[in-house]
Amino acid sequence: RLSPFLFILTFLCFLFFPVAGVLNRQSPRRNLFTERGCCKRQSHFFYVGQDISGSPVSVDVGICRSHCGGTQRPVAPYGAGFPGFSKHTSMLDFLRTKKLRERPPPELPVTSGLEPSCSAGSSCEPTAVRVERVLLFEGPREVEIIDECHCGAVPTECVRMPALKTFFFETPYETVLDVGKCSSPEVSNGFSCVPTKFEPVLLDSPNSVELVQAVETCELRESCYRTSYIEQYYEVVYGANGIKEERLKEIDVGRCLGGCSSGNRCLLRDSRLKEECLVWAEGSSTSCVPQEYDSHTFRSRNGHIRTVLAIGSCKCQS
Repeated sequence: RLSPFLFILTFLCFLFFPVAGVLNRQSPRRNLFTERGCCKRQSHFFYVGQDISGSPVSVDVGICRSHCGGTQRPVAPYGAGFPGFSKHTSMLDFLRTKKLRERPPPELPVTSGLEPSCSAGSSCEPTAVRVERVLLFEGPREVEIIDECHCGAVPTECVRMPALKTFFFETPYETVLDVGKCSSPEVSNGFSCVPTKFEPVLLDSPNSVELVQAVETCELRESCYRTSYIEQYYEVVYGANGIKEERLKEIDVGRCLGGCSSGNRCLLRDSRLKEECLVWAEGSSTSCVPQEYDSHTFRSRNGHIRTVLAIGSCKCQS
């Protein structure tokens, strides 16, 4: 015979478990697809030129785009998709409905009030990039191809971020290198986060070694900007006692980086979706050239007077 305490405990257990089951069934289920974000790679053909035979060459370099936020497909009514429950009044109606169903829906603009593909503070960006070499008529050219995309955090400041690139893909010299990149914070007045210092990295290749410039630091600069570039020279000076002395002279000659691109780079658009570009080309761009310069004069090791020009500022020139 059960004691009163065990009887009450057993009664509470039978009362609690059904209620807990109902609460568990009624609790909202987590949508892991939405929490992780939706960011996928799409085809993005880029015209790079003509090969050695004169044929045009277009490469699918890929592009990271969102697939979230679109209108959900309505729930099909009972009998939809089953021949025995057809709702079409005629064969013409059936063919018209089938054609509309097979037509891909247009990609809605971001400003249509839809939810973004990635969560707040993140963006759809490449996570796996490889460098391929294409042999063109004017010589070999390197093309960066996006393989995978993900939702990555977007810093609010201008900082250097990791960026992995694969060189010599599927060869004995395949190497993954963190070449770095600059963040893209929201700034105004024509400034942007750009690389200002690079670190040279040597990679083994079938043709001895190759030099790759990896981003080391980033700063807020204009689109066309000057960056530091150090050169060293031997300088001969004479002291007060007339003794000849040789020193190492460093001069920051500078470099002009950035671009001033303009123009429409779309070569082929979709016949149904005019806003969708299928093949892109390099846009017409103006050069970022030196605007001001400084001169550095010194006596070289062989006794000659030498002058080295250093870039003071840069500007866009068409």
